[in-house]
Amino acid sequence: MTARLLYLVNIPRFFMTHRLPLALAARDAGHEVHVATSQYDRENVARIRATGLVHHGLPLQQHGTNPFAELRAMHSILGLYRALRPDLSHHITVKALLYGGLAARLTAVPTVVNTVSGLGYVFSSDDRRAVALRGPVSLGYRALLRQQSAFTIFQNPDDCGQFLRRGLVRKEQTCVIRGSGVDMKRFFFRPEPDATPRVLFAGRLLWQKGLAEFVDAARLLRSQGVPARFIIAGYGEAGNPDNVPEATLDAWQQEGIIDYLGNRDDMLQVYAEAQVVCLPSWREGVPLALIEGAACGRPLVASDVPGCREVVRHEQNGLLVPPRDAASLALALRQLLLDKALRQRMGAAGRELVQREFSLERIISETLALYDRLLYRKRLSH
Repeated sequence: MTARLLYLVNIPRFFMTHRLPLALAARDAGHEVHVATSQYDRENVARIRATGLVHHGLPLQQHGTNPFAELRAMHSILGLYRALRPDLSHHITVKALLYGGLAARLTAVPTVVNTVSGLGYVFSSDDRRAVALRGPVSLGYRALLRQQSAFTIFQNPDDCGQFLRRGLVRKEQTCVIRGSGVDMKRFFFRPEPDATPRVLFAGRLLWQKGLAEFVDAARLLRSQGVPARFIIAGYGEAGNPDNVPEATLDAWQQEGIIDYLGNRDDMLQVYAEAQVVCLPSWREGVPLALIEGAACGRPLVASDVPGCREVVRHEQNGLLVPPRDAASLALALRQLLLDKALRQRMGAAGRELVQREFSLERIISETLALYDRLLYRKRLSH
């Protein structure tokens, strides 16, 4: 059953890394696919357009809070929905969900799919700004996620349970599809290099990702004489209150604690050069870095929090540690760094797990099947 689909994702980079394969698969299935993102990231907007997908640029800031700028963005989104009249709109990331949900409601979009890809800064940070926003964002979720045309995808059952307990969604309008999937042909097994072991952190450079704990664990292990290099690959978000300043990263590198690679497009090679992938995050949806690392046959060390424990099965393909606990993190890393046979056993188990539960083909198939079911149900009701 074909339809006009609109993906609204305020961050072009996030669309490219997490949702491009889904949009292309929807187009290949016969749907008319449109993508709307912020217009300000020209590099990634150009990359989206190069795929042949129809792209709509919006004056939408990722972390902006200026009320006039936000009203302008909302007005543009509303105009797009009125002009395009999608059969199904899929909203990904918080602003897209709130602004797109309101636009869909005002223009009577028949079917609305929302993806909650982790609770994000507002619900996971104790910062005063996050706490202040929590109430209004919850009210917005409750108003938009419970409307009859809406259906919400969660990436892990913990997040789904929290939204249900808060009364933000109805159970019958939810499902869990775990993550955005990993291309097993692109991220394939590579034997670990015969060199000083490397521990890799890959992802957005935010405090809530556990970067302070990662660095403190590195200091502890260095003081214990454990031979290892600690690598950080990723990108910052200058407008995000949780962003780790560039000066802090430079200071850590000057101290000799970490090697900072910056943002890398050759992540297969980055994983191949590591022995362990580490993500001591405070909360996740389903972290792409962990499933990519596991697909490459690398053992994982992560916080025992929602999202991370979806991917890391303790003592099978990695080790889980308490969040915000650098000493426990260092102990788990030490265990893997000093035991090559354990790394190899856990790495092999991780690739098998990802192939079975997190492959790109599986995630795309589940999502397209959901589209078909919702579109069919809507047409029957009319």
